[in-house]
Amino acid sequence: MASVKPADDFDPEEDAKVLRKAMKGFGTDEDAIIDILCHRSNDQRQEIESMFKQAYGKDLIDELKSELGGNFEKAILAMMQKPAVYDATCLRKAMKGAGTDESTLIEIMCTRKNDELTAIKEAYTAEFDRDLEEDLASETSGHFERLLVSMCQANRDESYEVDEGEAESDAQELFDAGEGQWGTDESTFNMILALRNFNQLRAIFSAYEKIAGRDILEGIKSECGGSLEDGYLTIAKGAMDTPGLFAERLYKSMKGLGTDDKTLIRIVVTRSEIDMVYIKAKYLEMYEKPLKDAIEDDCSGDYKKCLVRLVGDD
Repeated sequence: MASVKPADDFDPEEDAKVLRKAMKGFGTDEDAIIDILCHRSNDQRQEIESMFKQAYGKDLIDELKSELGGNFEKAILAMMQKPAVYDATCLRKAMKGAGTDESTLIEIMCTRKNDELTAIKEAYTAEFDRDLEEDLASETSGHFERLLVSMCQANRDESYEVDEGEAESDAQELFDAGEGQWGTDESTFNMILALRNFNQLRAIFSAYEKIAGRDILEGIKSECGGSLEDGYLTIAKGAMDTPGLFAERLYKSMKGLGTDDKTLIRIVVTRSEIDMVYIKAKYLEMYEKPLKDAIEDDCSGDYKKCLVRLVGDD
């Protein structure tokens, strides 16, 4: 369930007028910007952006950039991008320049649905005149590269059907490819984790536990390492409990000294119109603290207000 829903009685002209007033003259009315943009769906924000330019001959994004700063600006600009364009932009930034941000690649490529991945690939080419699969292949290597290339095909079975016999067969294959032999046959893990629907994966993991005597997460941790392990675990956790996966990533983004604002913004923005209500419930269950309180403890100012509004301040 989404924490951000389309506003009733939506009037893009009135919203554009409020935003113009909030940024006109000396000073900026950040609260007005938050009140409008954090309570509109992404589609409605696109309409406001178009109306703003039509009415005032100015680009809303440019105006926001000139008036805002820091993480508050980053969060607002993330909200203003279409979901596929935002994901594509995050992927490009994760691979551009020195070093690669594997965590971002994993989060996006291993959690998005087929239609979302297809839209991301198209947006990546349209925005950057580059091929996403080629960039992923050039920035990563080995079995981790193969996993990301598999995800890039956007061809997972997304039915809800479960075949118990196939599940037992796949579970035995996973066991034989890992704990049942010396060394690990990663291609078997890749094939099963990349192709099977989530209901089928849950059945496979249940059968695996009976065969191996421990759960699939422990099996993956014992057989793999580094980014490949993180990728496999993300798919497995997503199949078992998607809200729990994102609750854990949110917790880690705010845990300890400093905040991983990039991850915090990305998850709050991208899940606010999908399943943030479930993520909040899972966060409370797992960490015995409301997500809103965690954000308020870790962030400050207008940035804090913005994120709290997006997750829902109930």
